[in-house]
Amino acid sequence: MTRLSVNINKIATLRNARGGNVPDVLKAAVDCERFGAQGITVHPRPDERHIRYQDVLDLRPLVKTEFNIEGYPSESFIQLVTKVVPEQVTLVPDAHDAVTSNAGWNTVKYQNFLKEVVVRFHEKGIRVSVFVDANPEMIRCAAAIGADRVELYTEPYATGYPKNPEEAVKPFVEAAKIVMENNLGLNAGHDLSLENLKFFHQRVPGLLEVSIGHALISDALYLGLENTIMMYRAQIQE
Repeated sequence: MTRLSVNINKIATLRNARGGNVPDVLKAAVDCERFGAQGITVHPRPDERHIRYQDVLDLRPLVKTEFNIEGYPSESFIQLVTKVVPEQVTLVPDAHDAVTSNAGWNTVKYQNFLKEVVVRFHEKGIRVSVFVDANPEMIRCAAAIGADRVELYTEPYATGYPKNPEEAVKPFVEAAKIVMENNLGLNAGHDLSLENLKFFHQRVPGLLEVSIGHALISDALYLGLENTIMMYRAQIQE
């Protein structure tokens, strides 16, 4: 079964644009789960321009499905995650001023650094996923550093899908095989949407989780949050 984890960063962005607590990020997370989300994802950044560190602390007792915290493993991020102890941490290589994630880790170049980080999270019993491109070498090295899963960066698939779906998904099908050969779990995320998610799910074997935020929250403006989550869930039904 493929799980849908809803990234609620965009809800926090809207709140922060005006100040105050509207929309309520904590209520939104609870509602997402009530409407069928099988996980909640947050990506706190150092400038706290959307999800704040305090949000992460406040969300921990409320999330009843699976809590996934993603981010660059700075010391402050590591301390936050090891304090909160989510079910999963997803390591991304974003610079502090990145608008959004735009590439996976070079797990070969940063092998020693990542290995040390993985050990620290494993000491707290946290599952570790590493954000990578659909690159066999990077996937194999993610396994070598001790990661439990990889999250494939799917923006190239989403960009190529409208022109040629089969060609767009081909590298991800091959990457999924490498993932399974290396006894890793498989997640995916970035620019997955109602337009392209079903095809990706049908073609890519072993997909355990998709993390979706921007497209889902944007669709919810027109379709409503409950209906949108149900529609996304329908795309990943077996």
